[in-house]
Parts: sequence; structure tokens; C-alpha cells
Amino acid sequence: MDTIASLFSFITTPVSWVIVQFHSVYGAVFGPDTGWAWGLSIVSLVILIRICLIPLFVKQIKATRAMQTLQPEMKKIQERYKNDRQRQSEEMMKLYKETGTNPLSSCLPILAQSPFFFALYHVLNSIASNDTIGVINERLLESAQKAHIFGAPLAAKFTDSSEKVAALDSSLTDVRVVTAIMIVLMSLSQFYTQRQLMTKNVDTTVKTPFMQQQKMLMYVFPIIFAVFGINFPVGVLVYWLTTNVWTMGQQMYIIHNNPTPGSKAQAAYLERLSKHVAKHGKTRNRRERAIVKAIVAKGRDRNEYERKFINGLNKAGLAAQGDGTVIKSETTAAAQAEDGTPTTTGAAPKRQQPKRQTKAQRQTGTAKAAGEPTSLTKSDEPQSSTKPAAAAKKGNAKPAGSTRSKAQSGQRKGPQRPKSPSKK
Repeated sequence: MDTIASLFSFITTPVSWVIVQFHSVYGAVFGPDTGWAWGLSIVSLVILIRICLIPLFVKQIKATRAMQTLQPEMKKIQERYKNDRQRQSEEMMKLYKETGTNPLSSCLPILAQSPFFFALYHVLNSIASNDTIGVINERLLESAQKAHIFGAPLAAKFTDSSEKVAALDSSLTDVRVVTAIMIVLMSLSQFYTQRQLMTKNVDTTVKTPFMQQQKMLMYVFPIIFAVFGINFPVGVLVYWLTTNVWTMGQQMYIIHNNPTPGSKAQAAYLERLSKHVAKHGKTRNRRERAIVKAIVAKGRDRNEYERKFINGLNKAGLAAQGDGTVIKSETTAAAQAEDGTPTTTGAAPKRQQPKRQTKAQRQTGTAKAAGEPTSLTKSDEPQSSTKPAAAAKKGNAKPAGSTRSKAQSGQRKGPQRPKSPSKK
């Protein structure tokens, strides 16, 4: 431990100074020797560090998504050069260089936070050993040793002996109960954070060994925290539990507002966005416009959820533009009823199916198309048709419609061919 302390000794003074500054603020409210004053000082230290690490967290998200996108290409390289490790490594590095990705970028927040973690561990360990460190003088050291969180001293560990715990004015039972609860909460928060990442914010269309590794880490990390947590002082457990809760909340915010393309979280987000845009006819802010712009730019490369989102806008009579805005579709504006009122929900008018005709109507239509006279019913026959022969004799003229002899039954319509003379 002395080697690790010497490596991170350059940061113990800034960490101790930050804790003392927060302690002066909370000590004025809760009292300088209370566990609330020292505990909240550690929590505030975590929040300050995590706020400073937000740019690295954003870079981590981009690197993780880029690595997920490259998984199919990486799998092809592994299968192609499975017998040549050197060539496989060269092709991998070439792929990283071409795409501008770095596998270590996903570990940046953890790596950047590690010095502060070890510095805080060394500060609390010095308090337990009754040694001054950084800006913590003898007066602050005595105050920190009196501080208890639910009966457990800040510098006490789960593995401490009863004599050491008694020297810190506490009991071994209180220390082990408090540390055990904190270790369980720390492991559960780590497990939930990794689980929501794997179940909601992972591209389900990509099945690679990377996914299996992430699932394995989902169970390995909580076990690691549980094993090493029994050697952490209560103050360090407060620090790490606060870090896990912050990470969990930060992850939930990212999943809800900026999910990974192709994930279940994206499907839920686009469904919410589609309902809002269909109701108000526009996007709300710059972030939504950026998401719509990215979906439009993909074109045919859109995934299933993105195509469903675009189709939903079209059905609502809206069209997504290249700049991320949404406008009313021209086809919807033109789709109006005959009386001039717009159609409901801006949807295109439904196509009317023709009514089914009866057999008589179909025969009538066929006869009209051929130019032949249709048969008349009794009610449609003219009254003068009762005496056609008399009218013909009186006027020595053929009745109307007799210019062409009607075809007798059994004969074809139209001009008849002369019969050939029979041979006797």
C-alpha cells in the first residue's frame, strides 16, 4: 500500500483540500464533528469529480457505440486471419485507424477517476492510523475520527479487529452491519447499471462476442466490488456507492434521451417522439432536430425502428426534412373532401372499391359496349309497338327498326353466308 500511496501522493493534497473546504460548509450546518458533515463532504467530492468527467463520459459513449458498429467487421477479420495472430492485429489496428476509434476510450472515465479513488483511500487510511496528511492537521484529524455514519467511523473497515474499532469509539457489530449494507448496495447498483445497458441500450441486430463479454462483466463486476469492498474504509464505501448511483442515474438519462441506434431504448424513444411530433407538428428542441436529421441522412440504411418512425410521420401527414425540422406534407394538404373540408388526421383519402354488379347489369354493359340494342322490359316498350304490321301496310313502308332482319333463334347474328347447294 505504501507504493500505491507514494504513486498518488501528488493528488492527496488537492483531494484533502477539497474535502476540508466542503467540511467547513457542512460543518457550519450539521456541526464540525458529525458524520453528516464529513460524509456529505465525500459525496460532494464525488459529484465535483463526476461533473469534471462528463466530457470523458460523452467520449466513452461515442467510443462504445463505434465499437458496437465495428463488431461485424472485427468478426470477419478474426475469422479470416484466425491462424495468423500478427496479421489479425495489424488488420484490427488498420480498422481502428480508418474509422477513428480507440478501444481504450471506453475506459477513460474509470482511468481518470482512479487517482482520486486511491488518494481518498490513502487520506482515510491516514485518518485511521492517526496520521496527518495534506491539509488535514491534528484538529481536523481528531474531528474526522469522531465522525460516525450510522454508528460506524469513517476510517473503519469490515476486516478491522474489535480493538481497532474500539479505539475509534465504536463497536465491531455496528461497523460490520453498516459496511455490509453499503457493500450490498454498491454491488446491486453496479449490477443494475450494467444490466440496463445490456437489456435496453445495445443494438439487438448485432450478435458478436463483444456482447457475450459485456454480459459476463455484468456478473463479474458486482462480485469484484463485493470481494474488495470488505477492505475499504466506510468513507471509501460512501465514495464508491455515490459514484455508482451517479453512474446509474447518468446512464438512465442517456438511455431515455439519447439511446443507441437499433436498441429497444431507441424504439421507445422514437415512439414517444412520433406521438409528440404528430400532435404538435414540429420538433421541440435542438436535440430532437439532430436525431431527426441523423435519421433522414441515413436514407436506406435506416434500421427497423427508424423506418417505422418515418412511416408514422408520413401517415400523420408530415415529412421529415434534411435539417431535422418537420413540415406538413403537400400530398396531405391536397387530400381534401369534395366540400373543401380537410380529411381527418391529414391522411390520404381511402380508395373506393366499385360495387359488385348483378348478372343483368353486366350483360347490359356488355351489350352497350358492342353497340347492340338492349332488351326492353314491359314497362319500357312503346305503346305503338302493338300494331306494327298495320302501320307498315298503311304506309307501304317497313316499320322502324326493320331495316335489318332480326336473327332467328338458333342463327348467328349479322349477315348469313349462303347455303351451298345440296348434291343430289
